[in-house]
Amino acid sequence: MKKDITTLFLDIGGVLLTNGWDHLARKRASLNFNLEWVEIEERHGLNFAIYEEGKLSLDEYLSRTIFYEERSFTRDQFRDFMYSQSRAFPEMIELISKLKIKYGLKIAVVSNEGRELNSYRIREFKLDKLVDFFVSSCFVHLRKPDVDIFRLALDIAQVPAEQIIFIENTLMFAQIAEDLGICSIVHTEHTSTRAQLALFGLHYDEDTCDKTS
Repeated sequence: MKKDITTLFLDIGGVLLTNGWDHLARKRASLNFNLEWVEIEERHGLNFAIYEEGKLSLDEYLSRTIFYEERSFTRDQFRDFMYSQSRAFPEMIELISKLKIKYGLKIAVVSNEGRELNSYRIREFKLDKLVDFFVSSCFVHLRKPDVDIFRLALDIAQVPAEQIIFIENTLMFAQIAEDLGICSIVHTEHTSTRAQLALFGLHYDEDTCDKTS
C-alpha cells in the first residue's frame, strides 16, 4: 500500500451523510404526501440527472415531478420534507476530521447532488469546515460516472493521482477513479473504511488525534 497519501476525495451521500434524495426518501415522500409512486418515479427518472448537473433549479425539478398538477400541500412543505431526509454519519465525519488534522490532508468532495440540496447539506452539517473544495455535479455540470468530473477534481487538487484515496460507496465510481490511478475504498461502514485507510498509512489513533486537535 502507498504511504504518501496527501489527499482524500469523498462522496457525500452514503459516506459522510445519508443520500440526499434516493429512492427510499422518495418512497417515504410518496407515502407521506399520498402520491402516485410509479408516475412520480418515471418523472423523477427523466429529470433528476439534469437537476444534479445544475441545469434545473429545485423549483423546476419539483414543477416537473410533483407540482405538474394541483396538490393539497405546498412547495415549501415538500421541500422541507426533502431536506429533512438528510442525516449525518458522525463516526465518518469524525474519522475524516481527525485524520485531516493528524496528517495535514487535503479534503475534497466529488459528489452528485443538486444545488439546493447540496448547499443545504453543506450548511446544515458544516461540511465546509471539513472540506477544502467541492467538486459537486451541480457546480461543475459534470456527473459521475463521467470520468471528466474526476479529471477536473485532479486538476483542482493539483496533486498526483497516486497520492489520493477516493472513498465512495458505489463500486462503479470507485473503479472509474482507479482507472485514473486513484486508489479507492468502496465504503460500506465506518469500521472497515477506517481499517482500509490504516493500510494506506492513515492510522486513526483516538488519543493521538485528540492531542493534535
